[in-house]
Amino acid sequence: MSYNFESEVSEALGQLLETETDYNVIVHIGEEPNFKEFHAHSNILRCRSEYFNKIFSAENIEKKDGKYLIKMSNISPKAFDDILKYFYTGKINIVNKTGTELLDFMIVSDEFMLKKLTKLTEDFVIKNHHQFLQNDPIGILQIVYYCKPLVNLQEFCLNKVCSKPEILFNSDKFTQLSAPLLEVILKRDDLNLKEIEIWENLIKWGLAQEQTLNKDVTKWNQDDLNTFKRILYKFIPLIRFYDISSEDYFNKVKPYKKILSKELRDDISKFHMVPGYKPIYTPRQPKFNIDNIDSIIISRFFPNWIDRKEEKYTKSIPYEFNLIYRASRDGNTAAAFHARCNNKGANIVIVKIKNSEQIVGGYNPLFWSSDNNDMPTKDSFIFSITNKNDPQSVKVVYSNGDQYSIRCHSHCGPYFGYSDLYTVYTNYSMWQCRPHSYPTLNLPNNIELDDYEVFQVIKK
Repeated sequence: MSYNFESEVSEALGQLLETETDYNVIVHIGEEPNFKEFHAHSNILRCRSEYFNKIFSAENIEKKDGKYLIKMSNISPKAFDDILKYFYTGKINIVNKTGTELLDFMIVSDEFMLKKLTKLTEDFVIKNHHQFLQNDPIGILQIVYYCKPLVNLQEFCLNKVCSKPEILFNSDKFTQLSAPLLEVILKRDDLNLKEIEIWENLIKWGLAQEQTLNKDVTKWNQDDLNTFKRILYKFIPLIRFYDISSEDYFNKVKPYKKILSKELRDDISKFHMVPGYKPIYTPRQPKFNIDNIDSIIISRFFPNWIDRKEEKYTKSIPYEFNLIYRASRDGNTAAAFHARCNNKGANIVIVKIKNSEQIVGGYNPLFWSSDNNDMPTKDSFIFSITNKNDPQSVKVVYSNGDQYSIRCHSHCGPYFGYSDLYTVYTNYSMWQCRPHSYPTLNLPNNIELDDYEVFQVIKK
């Protein structure tokens, strides 16, 4: 018969750390005034961390009075204290830590190659700390962005900033954002900010990068223009000038027109002055998102469809639509879809059909998962919009409530009905439509998609 005395071992090692009996390692952490000296045992650190094992194996390791001396100025004493206790006892409590403390803890965990602990903390932050960015959005974003192993936390922070851009752009430290990170944010199609507001913030950021520039652009000379053009040259192609109104373009963009190429200026002028003119010079494709599909259909129809109201339009919008997945951006695979969409609650799926203006999709009032189960509901629906400029072309049908209303299969993406609207698992660019659990939308059996998105539906 065997017995488990792990708790006694953990308690004994914790006591050893506190009493510092026969310690042979001195660790200097941080810098004044945030500095602390720790004492530990090399055998414990070797066993618990590959990082320390490499340090103690080095021939040139520093010693002081016969003890190993390790100096780490870029780590906070509080985070190291927690990690050291974890090394000895295997216990860690991250529940009561602030967002900044958790970030420090993740960075130290990553530094010491503690992958499981880093992942555990990252998952905890994503699940429980939705206000993570509020106190210092610029500092936290830059730390997370440059800490490459924190991939999920990076995406969490970028999603949060894009869905609520005031967190970043209203910050007093916005102009301190690094150019590479600003470029990453402006490249994203889910940035929930009007194009003219993006332009205004870009000008604000650019002016802050060169303090000698006069805030009044009319007083600039050619050298000033060249300087500002050099600061913003990477960002100009990221602005969708054709989404800016004629009035805003005249008042807010034209004063800086000389930092735009002549070809772009001419093309924008034709776009605003010539009815039906199709731009030649397009820095970026228009956003394929919930606003650009058709704000009237999305904002007015979806809330009523969700609430099963008979009214055609709604004046107030009781929901927020938060983009959580785009196939072209996040990977058009079942694994990518489930990684971003599982257990996020109610959601809308929007599919853009290839070489067509038609849009199809569906509403899942429950959630997605990878457990290969089917779920009945009468509140789900699928829809078709043949012509986004013609409200009469909009069709919506609700589930008959059978057990296949929503299907959660790990090898498939969104799956509505027994076979009504779903991804073909052998070819994720192909969707199939065969009426069974929903009334027919008269769709073709096979649909080749251009892209598709999933929006989390949140009650205001």
